[in-house]
Amino acid sequence: MAHTAHADDFALSRVTPSAQKPWFGIAVQRFGQVSALSQFLLGATLGYSMTFANAALALVLGSIILEVIMCVVGIIGQKEGLNTALLARWTGFGEIGASLVGLAIGISLIGWFGIQSAISAESLDVLMPGVMPAWGWSLIFGLAVTAIVAFGFKGMQMLANITVPLFLILVGWSVISELSNHSLISLVTSPAPGPTMSVWTGTGIVAGGLIVGAIITADMTRFNRSRADVIKQTVVGVSLGEFVIGLAGVLLAHAAASGNIVAIVTSSIGFVGLIIVITGTLKINDWNLYSSSLGLINFISTTFNKNLNRVTITVVLGVVGSILAAAGILSQFTGFLIILGVAFPPIAGIMVAEYFVVKKWRGDLDATREAGTLPTSAPRIVPATIIIWVLSAGIGYFVTWGIPPILALLTSMVLYIIAGKLGWVRGVGSVLTIQAQQLVPELTR
Repeated sequence: MAHTAHADDFALSRVTPSAQKPWFGIAVQRFGQVSALSQFLLGATLGYSMTFANAALALVLGSIILEVIMCVVGIIGQKEGLNTALLARWTGFGEIGASLVGLAIGISLIGWFGIQSAISAESLDVLMPGVMPAWGWSLIFGLAVTAIVAFGFKGMQMLANITVPLFLILVGWSVISELSNHSLISLVTSPAPGPTMSVWTGTGIVAGGLIVGAIITADMTRFNRSRADVIKQTVVGVSLGEFVIGLAGVLLAHAAASGNIVAIVTSSIGFVGLIIVITGTLKINDWNLYSSSLGLINFISTTFNKNLNRVTITVVLGVVGSILAAAGILSQFTGFLIILGVAFPPIAGIMVAEYFVVKKWRGDLDATREAGTLPTSAPRIVPATIIIWVLSAGIGYFVTWGIPPILALLTSMVLYIIAGKLGWVRGVGSVLTIQAQQLVPELTR
């Protein structure tokens, strides 16, 4: 049983102490997740519409918001050894709510997987015109990432150890090459080359750009050995990722007076730019596919009572995402992904409020943690949670002032705590977990 769970990366069970990892290796993965090509693009977006000082302030504020969410949700994941979709069953959502969380994670991240594959394919097509059509690059890129993720956490760690240092060296090269033609002082003090953006808006873009990654942080931190390790890896990985790559993007946008960072990088340093595109996207896309597979495994387990193999699901999702990227239909998903982006923050708000304040099901987790098992049962559905989730997401989507993801998150926390104090947080129905179902025949002999 333990060996099977280990081979399946503990998709439906707690991570065992023997499978936990040193914090620095996971910090490299966290840094790789944050310092992807998308972070470069984010920095360029800020730099095109903000002064260097304001862009740096937006990165600081956005990073603090992300790190607080990642640390709190990550500590829950580390303590319980559970991935996000599985943990949700006992942190306010119940079985049906958790399956919806898993489905939302799966759809959202496979969408991002396809989009990142498509971005890389377009860049490769520009750099090597005529070698292969863009759809061919999409398939190759998507399937290569799928093969890596099929090996699980171990394969992704090996990828991070190669791509993260390479990405940093190449980014440094591109920045030095481009900035050697400009005065650093003039770039830092120059006005924004494009239409201006407020610090508040910039902070929202920084926080919103990685909010889904913050919500699913338990998928990564369940492999940590201690609470301190979660904090260290988050602060080191996110701070370096946001500032090193983000500020590089800001400076390049000021130097080129453009927000199109891919065009800047590839035109200034040619083939090296190609490698930056590949390494930068590889390291974010493996986590997109990995967490998507975990989310869908939990959804299928709950909805159809089938315990599917993680590697099989990974391959199927990777092929589907690659085909969608190749077909070029993922542009239709953009609006849907924006809605999902607003729908994610309340998940973290509810989980944190339940685990640390309301504690309706905390005792079930506490009682089984030392034995390394799951609670024998979970609530079937928690109606109050579903209502709070929908209300909070709606507020985040329709209210235009402030930072929508943070507004949605805080609203969900406040509403859940109030509902808990009023006694409205209660499960309807109860279901045996898969581990308990496997024990039933033995108990009835």
